[in-house]
Amino acid sequence: MWKEFKKFALKGNVMDMAIGVIIGTAFGAIVTSLVNDIFMPLIGLIFNTGSLSEKYIVLKGVEGVELAGKTAAEATEAGANILTYGKLLSVIINFILIALILFFVVKGINKMKEFNKKEEEPAKKPRLCPFCKQEIADDATRCPHCTSELPEE
Repeated sequence: MWKEFKKFALKGNVMDMAIGVIIGTAFGAIVTSLVNDIFMPLIGLIFNTGSLSEKYIVLKGVEGVELAGKTAAEATEAGANILTYGKLLSVIINFILIALILFFVVKGINKMKEFNKKEEEPAKKPRLCPFCKQEIADDATRCPHCTSELPEE
């Protein structure tokens, strides 16, 4: 059983997949940082808040407790039932950025493949003997099959 597992784990495609997962995880961390450290503060300016993850909607408040100006954690501690939407926006932006970047990466790889792919010359039609219709060399003066003298082209 160990030999089978070792054979499976050391196959090229499994190792390639493992490397892809590791690179994907690192790439995800970069994009998450980009979203949290660059885009979310800019979006926070639009919503006039320091952190978009602190934006929430009060579903059910607590009598006698003013929730205006409180953070999501403070509102939850006070007993309010809230719906936080900032984290969801962060994840959606994260997904869109990853999808967009991967689109451009794949598009670039495809362009490189097309650039490196040499234009193959279309196959030249073989020269045929006008008498026996067999294939002959381009520079032949007689057909090797029927020995007919070939007209000059």
